[in-house]
Amino acid sequence: MSGKPRLTYCNGRGRMEPVRWLLAAAGVEFEENFLETREQYEKLIKDGVLMFQQVPLVEIDGMKMVQTRAILSYIAGKYNLYGKDLKERALIDMYVEGITDLMQMILMFPFSPPEAKEKNLDSIKERATNRYFPVFEKVLKQHGQDFLVGNKFSWADVQLIEAILAVEEKIPAVLSGFPQLQAFKIRMSNMPTIKKFLQPGSPRKPPPDECYVETVLKIFKK
Repeated sequence: MSGKPRLTYCNGRGRMEPVRWLLAAAGVEFEENFLETREQYEKLIKDGVLMFQQVPLVEIDGMKMVQTRAILSYIAGKYNLYGKDLKERALIDMYVEGITDLMQMILMFPFSPPEAKEKNLDSIKERATNRYFPVFEKVLKQHGQDFLVGNKFSWADVQLIEAILAVEEKIPAVLSGFPQLQAFKIRMSNMPTIKKFLQPGSPRKPPPDECYVETVLKIFKK
């Protein structure tokens, strides 16, 4: 395959949204194939397209890539968003893994039962403000640079701005005690490729609604 990367997933955020963010931040256009039925998903499995019978699936550079982390690290490396050496890459990996832990809570939130939503929202706020955001606030304050690692735009910056905006959708004042992250958010949001991705009509997906949840459950629940 040549040309634009092709992304196969549901028409929603889920585990594909970080991939969309990273490609967009790198200035890479991509095509999307949306799963809408269980049958479409089963056909991919039957055809041997999905290595572990799971999506996201990204077709890029002649490969059919699965596993979100592998996809993201390939894109980061290909587009020079993965640090200049092993030490910088290790830092980026640590930051990305931490952000991913927070994003996992947000990813699962729409699927929680109504009676658990308030408790889960409190958990997201507690983790964001006490465990994850303080780390990045401290990093930015200590080195005084615009970006998290090596004073150069990287995968870690993309993941962090995605997470900040996702948490703010649920807890608008979450950055009130984090001036460095407030400034970081403004810087990242004004980078040309990210600014474009944040505009209406971009491939960025809206917050999950009930229709999205129903579609996901219909496709993936046995």
